[in-house]
Amino acid sequence: MPIKRIFKFRPDTKETYVFVANHFTYLDIAAGMNVLDNYFAFIGKSSVKKAPLFGYMFAKLHIQVDRSDKWSRTKSFKKGIDTVRSGRSVFVMPEGGIITEEAPQMHLPFKDGPFIMAIENQVPIVPITFLNFHEINKPLNRFRPGIRPVAIFNEKIETKGKTKDDLDELKRKVYEVIQGDLDERWDHQSKAYF
Repeated sequence: MPIKRIFKFRPDTKETYVFVANHFTYLDIAAGMNVLDNYFAFIGKSSVKKAPLFGYMFAKLHIQVDRSDKWSRTKSFKKGIDTVRSGRSVFVMPEGGIITEEAPQMHLPFKDGPFIMAIENQVPIVPITFLNFHEINKPLNRFRPGIRPVAIFNEKIETKGKTKDDLDELKRKVYEVIQGDLDERWDHQSKAYF
């Protein structure tokens, strides 16, 4: 399924970023692996490794989190910080799972992890909007053919000079950017994207 990418900002493939995106459907994970040109590690739930073929690659190349295990969350968080420090970007969905019951409204509060990873390493955050993915992958894993998925790469948000005191401001900015894309292109009457 070809994904249309809209670049308000085109990430430099030689630079390191923390990429963050909204998360309404399982399609987000597979698409997330295909929209980035940068060398990156995806941070996601450990159960993804059970998926045929895709799961094997995920387990070997990316960072797994078992949300029910505090030690696993701590270990994954530290691994994320170290991954960015080594020059490899990370890709995280800060909602912490498919939680919202009112797509395209994102779930709050965001998890702190990706924002701390960016602050600790003083690297930019790049908000990505998965615009219509939840329209393609409806509940019960049914796919609607004929709709081309769209991913919007938004302007990077710098973290140079930021500290943990700026955490809430960074989360708010990212939310406003992604939710702004979703709201701007959503037709509330037809309940579809235009």
